[in-house]
Amino acid sequence: MASTPPRIFDPARRLAARRRAMARRSCADAARYLLDDMVEDVLERIAFLRHTPSRALVIGDRTGDLATALNLQGCIVESADPALGLDEESPCPASGFDLIASLGTLDTVDDLPGALIHLNRALAPGGLALASFMGAGSLPVLRAAMLEADGDRPAPRLHPAVDVRAGGQLLQRAGWADPVVDSRTLEVRFSSLDRLVSDLRDQALGNVLARRGPPLTRAARDRAARAFGTGTVERFEILTLSGWRR
Repeated sequence: MASTPPRIFDPARRLAARRRAMARRSCADAARYLLDDMVEDVLERIAFLRHTPSRALVIGDRTGDLATALNLQGCIVESADPALGLDEESPCPASGFDLIASLGTLDTVDDLPGALIHLNRALAPGGLALASFMGAGSLPVLRAAMLEADGDRPAPRLHPAVDVRAGGQLLQRAGWADPVVDSRTLEVRFSSLDRLVSDLRDQALGNVLARRGPPLTRAARDRAARAFGTGTVERFEILTLSGWRR
């Protein structure tokens, strides 16, 4: 009998965070650099692999840039987003895709192995799947600032994350053929902690843990802001999982 995965994330909080990010996408000052990087990376990978999909499923493409680029290459694209009802922990509603690209959505699902299995099964034979999301090593300055804020009683405030080794194990478990896992770094300079928090919310990266910590007091927020500093360079690690359907 299959075991039930532990409940790490709160589905209602996750949905609210994604809908807020979707509502912000039309604002000129809304942060989108992580999604932009993932879109560029997907296009570079399929060009390098000389993979020319005729039918693709794109998940989490809030800007529509990836769908537009694939359309221009003659590919028929179906777009889906968890903010609009897609359940990534259930079988995909359609199948037979030559390409599936998941952008920044799999880092907060409880059953990640199951989600990867569903993506693989939705591919046509010989189809390619690419999944990019925030990985281990992200936001080290923020993590340190939160520990400084909480003092002797640290609270759960940032998400657990998958590293390259665990990603490889997940792909093998999910049955992806010729699996490849890699991580790349994106560094961004922030004027303040508040600016970082705003950018995280714009990109649906706020805290959606099921077991949330208590709200920060004013004094704790001040400690966090001082620890984070000004003109601070923060690091984002983007993990990409890729593989094929046999």
